[in-house]
Amino acid sequence: MNTKIKLIAIIVITLLLVAAFYTSTIMILMARSEKRQVELESSYRLVMGTFARVVVVAKDTKTAEKCVEAAFAEIYNVDNLMSDYKSDSEIGIVNKNAADHAVEVGESTFGLLQKSVEFSKLTEGAFDITVGPLVDLFHAAQENKIAPDKEQIDKAKSRVGFEKLILDPNNRTVKFAVEGMRLDLGGIAKGYAIDKAIEAAHKTGAIGAMVDIGGDIRCFGKPAKGKNYWLVGLQNPDLTEEATGLDLVLRLKIKEGAITTSGDYQQFVIIDGKQYSHIIDRRTGTSSDSLSSVTIIADNATDADALATAVSVMGAEKGLALIEKLPETEAILIPSEKKCQSICSSNADKYLVNDKK
Repeated sequence: MNTKIKLIAIIVITLLLVAAFYTSTIMILMARSEKRQVELESSYRLVMGTFARVVVVAKDTKTAEKCVEAAFAEIYNVDNLMSDYKSDSEIGIVNKNAADHAVEVGESTFGLLQKSVEFSKLTEGAFDITVGPLVDLFHAAQENKIAPDKEQIDKAKSRVGFEKLILDPNNRTVKFAVEGMRLDLGGIAKGYAIDKAIEAAHKTGAIGAMVDIGGDIRCFGKPAKGKNYWLVGLQNPDLTEEATGLDLVLRLKIKEGAITTSGDYQQFVIIDGKQYSHIIDRRTGTSSDSLSSVTIIADNATDADALATAVSVMGAEKGLALIEKLPETEAILIPSEKKCQSICSSNADKYLVNDKK
């Protein structure tokens, strides 16, 4: 009996040792695998009228490089399709011909136009990609150094309105109801390009990635630098002589999702000494100016980009009321008159980094 007990004890101890060996081996392999993961940050590249960069976490350098290039390929493709500055883009061709006849476009462009109209309806026209005539009016006014008068604004307004945009899903065509219309996808195309870039990086093998186009960002997966979150800085909109413009008013943390910001400090024109934002309110025919900065946090960059533009036009009260109705969407607003203060939606604080801890 004692011999059997000893034999059983030896077998049990042997099994425990084997289990411990394999557990240790697995942990070592996992640690080595973790070490083999690489992080690659691209240089800044000029595209879509601003600077873009891509950060990738992948299993090896070759995969990371492929992910970066796949992401940029999508960004360039969106720009080539949807830029209103390129006469040969699909949107450029639409702007040139859609008042005369229906223009067929590709699936991506048509899908984003449909999405844009949905946001126009959701925001009661605060977001509207047909504001091109008003944008052109203020650019021309800057060159002439004379602010547009009421007659000029009213004329441009008569050519604006998503209701005048005729989309035919059966033939995938775009038609303008009136002469002089022009589409401007500046409030949504960057977000769409970011989403497509993230999708491409993921498919190509990225374990984690961040795509940044002009400060609009989307992240997914394993964060860089061993962090638990991707960290995003919110720029100080106060560009007075005392501010550098690079100061951060807040830092945000995010694991999966998008953070986009619109503001009167980012793109603007100055006419007769007055600053006009690039964000145009179709109702007034001039720039919106009640909010200096609008940051939207959402699960994708397309929605966040469009909502940032819409809330900038709607103002704090109506804008926050809209955001509170949308699932998984938060906002951080900085008023024009009180740039040292921020107004947040109900659950935005969960994304804030407390640097005082």
